[in-house]
Amino acid sequence: MAELSTLARPYAKAAFEYALEKDALSAWSQQLATAAAVAANDGMARVLDNPELTNEQQAQAMNEVCGDSTGSALKSFVRILSVNKRLALLPEISKQFELYKANQEKAVDVEVISAFDLPAVTVGKLADVLGKKLERQVKVSSVTDSGLLGGVLIRAGDTVIDGSVRGRLNKLAEALNS
Repeated sequence: MAELSTLARPYAKAAFEYALEKDALSAWSQQLATAAAVAANDGMARVLDNPELTNEQQAQAMNEVCGDSTGSALKSFVRILSVNKRLALLPEISKQFELYKANQEKAVDVEVISAFDLPAVTVGKLADVLGKKLERQVKVSSVTDSGLLGGVLIRAGDTVIDGSVRGRLNKLAEALNS
């Protein structure tokens, strides 16, 4: 949803800049993840959508559920979101915060999808090559999808490298049809 990401972006950027200034990126990352999980909960979503509750009551409910897992700065952030009727954006804010954090730390999460389990040595070599190509520290997660037939599909942020047999067959079919 482009609209949610557009609405969440200024809040994520403000939270990131504050955390960077306070040298607390990891702490804010964990706290935002907790708040995002609470906001995404069905029970809390009903509280956040309840028109009978004031903004302050909604913020207080969020902060009480989060408890000691969030600090005073994040609790203030939640109150600001509440006043602006943006508490439901917390999952998207957390997601965008993580992207800012990864960019700052020169790190990227890479998902490798293959038709069969890849040996750890192969995954390590792939991480090294991708790290050099992307000029970032690479964290690889490997997933198996038998529907690929063979080869691998690599997702690194917005970059997708399709080296799967299925992908190559689809390209061949497109070429033959045009």
